[in-house]
Amino acid sequence: MDVVGQALAAGIRAVQLREKDLPTRELYHLAEKLLAVTRAAGAVLLVNDRIDVAMALSADGVHLTRRSLPPRVCRELLGPERLIGVSCHSLAEVRESEDGGADFVVLGPIFQTPSKAAYGPPLTTAALREARAATGLPILAIGGVKETHVGEVMAAGADGIAVISAVMAARNPAAATSELLAAVSASHS
Repeated sequence: MDVVGQALAAGIRAVQLREKDLPTRELYHLAEKLLAVTRAAGAVLLVNDRIDVAMALSADGVHLTRRSLPPRVCRELLGPERLIGVSCHSLAEVRESEDGGADFVVLGPIFQTPSKAAYGPPLTTAALREARAATGLPILAIGGVKETHVGEVMAAGADGIAVISAVMAARNPAAATSELLAAVSASHS
C-alpha cells in the first residue's frame, strides 16, 4: 500500500489491483482500502478480472484478461460509466476488444520482461504501430517499459504506458513514477 501511495502522490492517475491469488473476502478488503486511497488522490481504481468485487465496491472499472468475461458482458453489467480495459497480446485481440466495447487496451509485452514471458516473445513497437493504425481506442504499452523506452512507445502510437516493476520494484517509487510521467509528458510536446 505504501508503494501505491507514493506513486499516487507522484501523480499516477490509475491503479490496477492485480491480485490473482487472494480469496474473495481478502481481495474485497484490499480493494476497499485501495479505493479510498485512489479516490483521495483523484485517481481511478480498476479491479483485475473480478467484476463482482468492482461492482460491490463501485470501483471505477475492471481490467480483463483473455480468461475473463467478454467485454460486452461486462459492459452490460457495469453500464456505460465504468471503465473496461483489456489485456491484448496481438492485433486480433485489440480488434476483438474494440468490437466488444472496451474503453482501452493494454498491449504487450512490448519489451522483454519476466512478468510477461508466458505471453511469448516481445511484440516490439511494430505491434504498437499496427494497433494504432487499426483502432481508435487508447492503447497503453506494457511489458518491460522503462523510462528510457517511453519516447519510443509513444512515437509508435501508444497513448500511455502501464508498468509493474518499473514502479513496484523501484528503490524510490515516487521518483520512478515522476520520471515515467515526465517522459510521457515530454513525448507529447
